[in-house]
Amino acid sequence: MARGIHDGRYRRLVAVLADARRGAGLSQAGLAQALGRRQQFVSKYESCERRLDMVELIDIARALNLDLQSLIEAVPEH
Repeated sequence: MARGIHDGRYRRLVAVLADARRGAGLSQAGLAQALGRRQQFVSKYESCERRLDMVELIDIARALNLDLQSLIEAVPEH
C-alpha cells in the first residue's frame, strides 16, 4: 500500500485543491496570504513536496469555501 505523498489518493486530493484554488481565481500567493502563510507553503503541498496535516487541510478548505465531505468524496477509495 502506498503511503504519504506517493499515495495516489493523496495526489488526487492535492489536484482537487489546486483546481479549486485556480477556479476561485487565486494564485498560490493569494491563497497563502488568505491562510497567513508563505507562497512556498502552497507550492510545496501542490507539488507534493510536503504532506498536509488535517488542520492545514481544514484551513485550506475553508479559505477555498470547500466542503470537507465533498473533498473526501473526490478521493477514490483505492
